[in-house]
Amino acid sequence: MNVIRDKEQRTNDPEFWNDPKLAQTVMKELRENKLWVDKFKGIKDAMEELEIFVEFQSEGESSEEEVDAHYLKALEIVDDTEFRSTLDQEEDVLSCLLEINAGAGGTEACDWAEMLYRMYVMYGEKAGYKVKELNRVNGDVAGVKSVEIEIGGEYAYGMMKGENGVHRLVRVSPFNSQGKRMTSFASVFVHPVVDNSIEIDVNPADLDWDTFRASGAGGQHVNKTESAVRVRHLPSGVVVECQAERSQHMNREKAVEMLKSRLYERALEEKRVAKSATEATKMKNEWGSQIRSYVLDDRRVKDHRTNFENRNTDAVLSGDIEGFLKAFLMWDGTR
Repeated sequence: MNVIRDKEQRTNDPEFWNDPKLAQTVMKELRENKLWVDKFKGIKDAMEELEIFVEFQSEGESSEEEVDAHYLKALEIVDDTEFRSTLDQEEDVLSCLLEINAGAGGTEACDWAEMLYRMYVMYGEKAGYKVKELNRVNGDVAGVKSVEIEIGGEYAYGMMKGENGVHRLVRVSPFNSQGKRMTSFASVFVHPVVDNSIEIDVNPADLDWDTFRASGAGGQHVNKTESAVRVRHLPSGVVVECQAERSQHMNREKAVEMLKSRLYERALEEKRVAKSATEATKMKNEWGSQIRSYVLDDRRVKDHRTNFENRNTDAVLSGDIEGFLKAFLMWDGTR
């Protein structure tokens, strides 16, 4: 509590915002500190409530069902706090960029990539994050060849980082006239959005820029002007495209932010490799390393790392994926 009081006193200093970068860092730390205090206060309150109802039951003033209800409520709060404690890396608190690419398979694979896009957008909105499409390349017939979205909010990256990998769909294809069961793949990459608390230096001389007409939503204005941008970071070879804004200038700013996020993710990967060869293998995003299967005719979605399974495929594809996200984080934290 002393730490929170000290930070609150700093924010009341008339000169606090003279250094916006430092001020934003302090404000973020203050929010995180308050979050954990509130969570532990929630546990304390729930346990005290449970004790009161246990005492009431012993005196015949409350039922066993009421005690069970308060026990389950307390257990849920404790479990959620334990789960949140797995988000302990510096980058976990950040927002994230989520990139989806269709695998081989033409229209079927592009449709699958768009289904995943819809799933993540619906999850983000239900979870209270801000979701914004940054770049899209439509499929030739349906769906998308690739799409990138920003999921903004505290701990978005920590929650979503386990989605890195290949997602496999098995279904009777609506695009196959013979009604055959088909398998499609799409890869998902998750990058943390770099904020002011993290220094990533990008030399403007290392950037090679192109402009082009946007292909996504935005109306006639977007399609008639070369507002979309593509930037290549020459030292690393990383290429980023952005067509989210109507202004080329704003797209350039966003593209640099996206580039920094990619470079930061690379730095994190190098850290993992240095730490453990096992970890490095775990984090690879190869086509053979599918992490989850969505088998629609069997009504089953299964994560191959945690064995977590949900048989309500419609709900999963409508954004009900928190069970998978939590299962991964608990599994990853205990290895």
